[in-house]
Amino acid sequence: MKVRHLIILLPVFFLNCLTGRQASLKPARVVPTPQQVIYQQMELIGFVHFTVNTFTDLEWGEGTESPQIFNPTQLDARQWAQTAKNAGMKKLILTAKHHDGFCLWPSAYTEHSVKNSPWRNGTGDVVRDLADACAEFGLCFGVYLSPWDRHEPTYGTNKYNQFYLNQLEELLTQYGEICEFWIDGAKGENARDMEYDFDAFWDLVRRLQPNALMFSDAGPDIRWIGNEHGIAGETNWSMIKRDGIVIGKADQKYLNSGDAEGTHWVVGECDVSIRPGWFYHPSEDDKVKTPQQLVDLYYKSVGRNGTLLLNIPPDRRGLFHENDVAALTEFRSILEETFQNNLAAGAQVTASNQLGKLSPELIVDDDFNSYWAASKKTKSATLEILLPEKGTFDRIMLQEPIFLGQRISKFKVQVNTAGEWKDIAGGTTIGYKRLLKIEPVQTDRIRVVIAEANATIALSEFGLFKASERESDF
Repeated sequence: MKVRHLIILLPVFFLNCLTGRQASLKPARVVPTPQQVIYQQMELIGFVHFTVNTFTDLEWGEGTESPQIFNPTQLDARQWAQTAKNAGMKKLILTAKHHDGFCLWPSAYTEHSVKNSPWRNGTGDVVRDLADACAEFGLCFGVYLSPWDRHEPTYGTNKYNQFYLNQLEELLTQYGEICEFWIDGAKGENARDMEYDFDAFWDLVRRLQPNALMFSDAGPDIRWIGNEHGIAGETNWSMIKRDGIVIGKADQKYLNSGDAEGTHWVVGECDVSIRPGWFYHPSEDDKVKTPQQLVDLYYKSVGRNGTLLLNIPPDRRGLFHENDVAALTEFRSILEETFQNNLAAGAQVTASNQLGKLSPELIVDDDFNSYWAASKKTKSATLEILLPEKGTFDRIMLQEPIFLGQRISKFKVQVNTAGEWKDIAGGTTIGYKRLLKIEPVQTDRIRVVIAEANATIALSEFGLFKASERESDF
């Protein structure tokens, strides 16, 4: 797969001037920020779950673990970053503190941290190691700071919010640029009255790291996709109505599909672990997801207008296990083999109508920032693609210019065989990217029929590909 350079999208008017066109398509009612567009272009992000649980063989620590048990023998954050980059990831998010309260940095606000561990004689800082490694390998860096803390005595009282803010400020001010702040609604059963001050948390992030995107059930920038299986809905709008969403108690079905009438652009992030658990367990060394399973998750997350947040837990050495690395390497190789050759490149494209100079051939120019648009207020249209020669394909890609909003709500793809048009695929939403698997078909004439949209129709890219034979193993 061709890796596009991530650029900060300029305002549409200036972008169109650079490409020789005047801005002519009105943005939709709800549009993403430039940072959110860049985020979706990342497609694949890594999660790193690592704490005392790695050494106790638990998923949720009790908060009573001694810091003395944290002692990775070969911790190498550069290996994590190198593996992530080789797998095509653009960002790593570290669990700086999980529910057990153990801090992977020498926090000044608790003794329950690496500073009281034997690892590097108490002088180590996992957050620093990974922040530096991400900078070295050109990855963005994010942090997860669990709101639930089973060790901190003030947890369950209003004082805890200030404790949390103090630790959050450490992470936001001591480790360079933070690209994503990740928080959930995890809460102890014995602290039902604990009310997290999410507004204060978000305000602090906006003030100290203004370009950072923030994740939770309710955003404000990125939302949970509603499951921990890494799967977005077949219908997936990037918009939701944030008002009324209770973090930790959100409607999972709603988060999975988004809302065509949503008032805020909040991208869906599809989280899943490469292993059954989120932390490393020796008994799961032979249960790592296969490369084919990972490819399937890519189709069901990125290929459904989401991003894939894939967890890789370091082992007790402080390394990504060899089995995980091998699966990730093969996963990336399969994707690159599948998407290296777009059969639609150089095709002739005609459309039932177009807006100004926004030609339909712009959907096959390998430029996400260019796009075809239908006539103003047109909410149905047909494009016909004539390939340079007959080709066999079984994967279809469509992309909308999401910097102008998400519009399409129903479409289908047809091929011409023996002089007749036959439906081969279809769906509802497209968004940043829609990938469709079909049985292999050979033709040189394809039609995209857009039946419904919530605003003037626009497409930025269209692709046809033949899947790697290694995909079929799944």
